[in-house]
Amino acid sequence: MGSLAQLAKAMGHQVSGADAGVYPPMSDQLEQAGIELTQGFDPAGIPDDVDLVIIGNAMARGNPSVEYVLDRGIPYTSGPQWLGEHVLQQRWVLAVAGTHGKTTTASMLAWILEYAGMAPGYLIGGVPENLSTSARLGETPFFVIEADEYDTAFFDKRSKFVHYHPRTLITNNLEFDHADIFPDLAAIERQFHHLIRTVPANGQIIRPRDAEAIDRVTEMGCWTPVVTFGCEQEEATSSDPVDWQWRTNNADGSEFTVVSRGEEHHVHWSLCGQHNVSNAVAAIAAAFHVGVTPAIAVQALSEFRSVKRRMERVNPDGRIPVFDDFAHHPTAITTTLEGARAQLENAMTEGRLLAILEPRSNTMKAGVHKDTLAASVNAADVTFWFEPANIDWSLEAVTKACANPAQMYKDTDRLIEDVVAESQPGDRIVVMSNGGFADVPRRLAQALENKHG
Repeated sequence: MGSLAQLAKAMGHQVSGADAGVYPPMSDQLEQAGIELTQGFDPAGIPDDVDLVIIGNAMARGNPSVEYVLDRGIPYTSGPQWLGEHVLQQRWVLAVAGTHGKTTTASMLAWILEYAGMAPGYLIGGVPENLSTSARLGETPFFVIEADEYDTAFFDKRSKFVHYHPRTLITNNLEFDHADIFPDLAAIERQFHHLIRTVPANGQIIRPRDAEAIDRVTEMGCWTPVVTFGCEQEEATSSDPVDWQWRTNNADGSEFTVVSRGEEHHVHWSLCGQHNVSNAVAAIAAAFHVGVTPAIAVQALSEFRSVKRRMERVNPDGRIPVFDDFAHHPTAITTTLEGARAQLENAMTEGRLLAILEPRSNTMKAGVHKDTLAASVNAADVTFWFEPANIDWSLEAVTKACANPAQMYKDTDRLIEDVVAESQPGDRIVVMSNGGFADVPRRLAQALENKHG
């Protein structure tokens, strides 16, 4: 919604908004864009002469501002519908969908197009460090968008991405998530098929070679050419050819090679983890569809600096690195920590990997993934779990099931105190939450600075 507000402002509209619990980096962007933000949902924040209200999908009946809009017959729409009708019309939309990696992959793709001189528009659920903002209109027909499967609004229960009508579509992966709106994986697969139905025959769908859920989606019907990507090892064990192959040249994924049409292209970059390598290859394939050569794309990725809150180091000069990450699904937690572990081992140090997690998403709070959470932190030497006040179950069993030492907390002050006591120079600390988490990463970094200098 904050990104939409910035796009509307750039189009010349007078924009204001209301929300609760807004935190950086979006709060900083809104302030810099001159967009007035009201904390809370008092209808007094809605101007008397308002022409249109865009209602976010977190708003439900009973919300004071929603009821005010409905009672007075004020014109309203959803964010995705407004975007589709006023920004994406007549544009070449490159959409990135999937359970994991949407923000990072969309950021890579937008940066590749920017590096290639294509001046794309984009809307991303994060702030790419190379691009400095989460959204812009762009100067050409190309528009990169993070395509989320979450529902559109209280009055439109379709997934948001059905409004985007992409010509180039990346479907990175597909697992069960968003248990608050989807009863099972099959329901999500149905929404993904609605998305595939909107991709034209002269478009392209880019997908991993091995993904059973995506197989089931395309088997429902597909009218668009499909391009696949995967690691060389998958190619060696598969009877079907892979259009874009990759192999890592070292354990942490900071160097990798892309192979396509008999040509090899090498990347040496600042990111780590095989999941990021896979994301990068998908972005290279999508950029190729709009005319960017792999040679240019890998040059762009060599300068890619990730996304805020995606393994973002919050204390660049600290003796003990602290990383802030958005991972909130067991698969994402696993791949993030495995990448951090490989990077630590590649550095040839004696340090340990410490993980701090807040299971905050609606799916986590409902306990859907509680049986797989403990295994997701196997790559960490020590794990510190924070139990939110509004969670429906106890993390005690997860803590006991962890293969390595783990502790549970209900107070962030005590958590930070114990992490500082446990950590030592050479360690790396990864903090994972999809919310503000009481600013734990930066508070922890300051506490470590006070102790270690």
